[in-house]
Amino acid sequence: MRILVTGAAGFIGYHLSTRLLDQGDQVVGLDDLSTGSPANAEDLTRHERFTFVQHDLTRPLPDSLGSFDRIYNLACPASPADFTRRSLDIMAVCSQGLWQTLDLARRCRARLLHASTSEVYGDPLEHPQRESYFGNVNPVGPRACYDEGKRFAEALCTHYAQRHGLTVRLARIFNTYGPRMRADDGRALPTFITQALAGRPLTIHGDGSQTRSFCYVDDMVEGLIRLCESDLEGPVNLGNPDEVSILQVAREIIELTGSTSTLTHLPAPAEDPRIRCPDITRAREQLGWQPRIDRREGLRRTIEWFRRSG
Repeated sequence: MRILVTGAAGFIGYHLSTRLLDQGDQVVGLDDLSTGSPANAEDLTRHERFTFVQHDLTRPLPDSLGSFDRIYNLACPASPADFTRRSLDIMAVCSQGLWQTLDLARRCRARLLHASTSEVYGDPLEHPQRESYFGNVNPVGPRACYDEGKRFAEALCTHYAQRHGLTVRLARIFNTYGPRMRADDGRALPTFITQALAGRPLTIHGDGSQTRSFCYVDDMVEGLIRLCESDLEGPVNLGNPDEVSILQVAREIIELTGSTSTLTHLPAPAEDPRIRCPDITRAREQLGWQPRIDRREGLRRTIEWFRRSG
C-alpha cells in the first residue's frame, strides 16, 4: 500500500513509519519539523520506499503528494511544554490541518486513522476511563488548546465521515514511551531519564501520587495498525492499563540507571490530571490487542537509547 504519515518525524510517527516500511509499504512522511526531529526524518529517508516532505499541514497540501490507500494523521505538537508557546499552532493543526487531511483522504478514497489522545478525558471523574466517558475538561484552561483541540478533531472526523462516507478510525492514545522521545518535551519519563543519567535530582511535580499508564511504543504502533485495518467505528482507547504513580516510576528509573540521583518536588502544574488509566476492553476484545512489553523492560530499552544518544 501507499501510505501517508503526517507527523512522521515525531516520536510515534517515526516508529509507525518504520514498521510500515518493514512490512513492505511505500510511505510518504509529512512533517514541518517544528517539533519533529530532523534526525528521525533523515534516518527514515535512507529507506528506498520512504519519501519525506517538509510541509506545514495547515497550509494547502502540495499536489505532488499523489494518492494514498491509508493516511495516519499524527501531526500535532503534543508536549505540555508546547501548550503555551504553540497553543494557536496546536489548535490550527487540530482544525484546518485535519480538515485538509480529511479532504485529501476523500479525494483518494483512503482510509484515515486520526491520532486522538487520552487528554480528551481531562482530569477524569471516571476511573479507569472508558470510551463512553465524555470527560472533564476546562475549555478555557491552560491545557485547553490541546484537550479541546483534540476533542474538536474527533467531532470533525466523525461528522466529516458521516457526511462524505469516509472511513475514519479514532485512536485515543494514552501515555506512550520508548526510544527517540524528545528529551526536552516536558514529559515525566524523558525528563527523569535525562536527569538520572546526569546524576541530577529527579523533579517531581506535586507529591508524586498522580498516576499514569505507560505503553511502550512498539505495542502502540501495533495497536494503531490493527485499529486502522479494523471495522471498529468510534473512539478506541490504546494504552497500558498497568497504572503506576509518578513517584514509583521515578524510583524505578533511578534503580534501572544505577543513578545516585535524589528526588525533589516542585509545585504541580495547573489542572494536571490526577489519574490516568485506560479501559482497553474494546481493543482487547475486538482488535485482539493489548500491551505485551513489561514496563521495566521498556524502560531498560528507553534508558539504553538515551544513554547512547546522549
